[in-house]
Amino acid sequence: MVCAGARNAPLVLALLDAEGVRVWNHFDERSAGFFATGRSMDSGAPCAVVTTSGTAAAELLPAMVEAHYQRRPLVAITADRPERFRGSGAPQAVEQAGIFGCYGEGGCDLGGADGVREPFSGWAGLGPWHVNVCLEEEHPVPEMRSGEDGTVSRMPRPNVTSLVSFVRDGIFEGLAVLVGGLEPEEREEAFHFLKDLGVPVLADVTSGLREALGELSLVDGDRLLRENIPGKVLRLGDVPVGRFWRDLENHPDVKVLSVTRTGFSGLARESELIIGRVDDAIRGMGPVGTVGDVQDHLPRSKRRGARIVELLERFPDSEPGMVRLLSTYATLGESLFVGNSLPIREWNLVGQRDSPMLDVRANRGANGIDGQISTWLGATIAADDAWGVFGDLTALYDLAAPALLDQAGGRRRVLVVINNGGGRIFERLPRMRGLEADAADVMANAHGHRFDDWARMWGMDYLRVDSAASFDFEPGERTTILELCPDRAQTEEFWIAYEDLGG
Repeated sequence: MVCAGARNAPLVLALLDAEGVRVWNHFDERSAGFFATGRSMDSGAPCAVVTTSGTAAAELLPAMVEAHYQRRPLVAITADRPERFRGSGAPQAVEQAGIFGCYGEGGCDLGGADGVREPFSGWAGLGPWHVNVCLEEEHPVPEMRSGEDGTVSRMPRPNVTSLVSFVRDGIFEGLAVLVGGLEPEEREEAFHFLKDLGVPVLADVTSGLREALGELSLVDGDRLLRENIPGKVLRLGDVPVGRFWRDLENHPDVKVLSVTRTGFSGLARESELIIGRVDDAIRGMGPVGTVGDVQDHLPRSKRRGARIVELLERFPDSEPGMVRLLSTYATLGESLFVGNSLPIREWNLVGQRDSPMLDVRANRGANGIDGQISTWLGATIAADDAWGVFGDLTALYDLAAPALLDQAGGRRRVLVVINNGGGRIFERLPRMRGLEADAADVMANAHGHRFDDWARMWGMDYLRVDSAASFDFEPGERTTILELCPDRAQTEEFWIAYEDLGG
């Protein structure tokens, strides 16, 4: 991915002339960084972003942060002015060497004081990398070629001795499994392991297992586990979305073990961590037998599910009601990308459970809302029937992303924007209740924008849906912006009734 400028022109021209190198281009460095993150997410191989000097390089920081926490091989190649300009305040001369700090495995400064000439020496390919290149005003165009191997290093097999005893002892203490995002190659082993184990599972939609696990997959599991806390929690994959995971900070008596390729425990309290691919860990365990639902979470889940269905039927035009209907339509797609903040939480709670959604992605590294649409486009290059579901503020953060549509390709794309007039997730926080209207609007970044002009600007089709009854949609060949505008009064009534649910 190249973001062309005067300083990085030699690098851009060299890439365009190189054999075996796929080049995309964009004018927005922040969007380009997330697009490249999506490419690495999809392919498992490194993807580089080439920028000019100055603040253009700094624009890559959000994507480098996300790639760091996702453990994706994103490469930032930043053109720089010659070393003698550093600290001078000369135009477009900022301190670029080391600009990304801890958010990478490392990097090198070509033409800097260390004289590095092997830009990827020491890189394991398991996280971001930064190559800073000092270029003279009339720098010759370098010769470039594609790498011989487009794959990243495979992680070493994890030691699973403690995992075996942790799971087997769950029959005495009560065991629940939380499944965050999983890589496609991890999902089959995880599915069979959990089916054999027979324990209650709180599975995020990004696991690819939420629907496939059937009755083992808890409905409203976030609250059910808080109401009846298990003695042990096994986490598989990425850090889970739900509140119960965060609440474990306040329950040091609950034993927690995480198996994850990212290497992050996800908790600020003592817990056990096994770093490695989930499928490798499960294969290394061998048979562990059935533990079962020791604390009877599953019958509670069944009753809670029925109560939530009743609420969705009572409030069809609420935001959860429209998300439920949307999740049914999305089964027409071949893949799904779910935005952070409310969309992924609401999908986990009320999304349909009859048809497995296997190819599901999200940016859950740093949990931010910027760069989401760009990442989706990067992760679905040339893919038909790709669906992306985002909040309104998320879309406003990434308005330049559709400039990549022609390069991303793919037919019948559906870009869903849930427009509730701002960041309404904040309204449900205890500290926000009772605020004056003006203060509440400031906290929610309230707005009155629509997205039809945005669709027209980038040549996309557009459909606005204001009620469940008017939700009649079939994707066209071009990308369609599907703007969902839930009824605010019904949404408030839904959440009030939801808080009173029992059983």
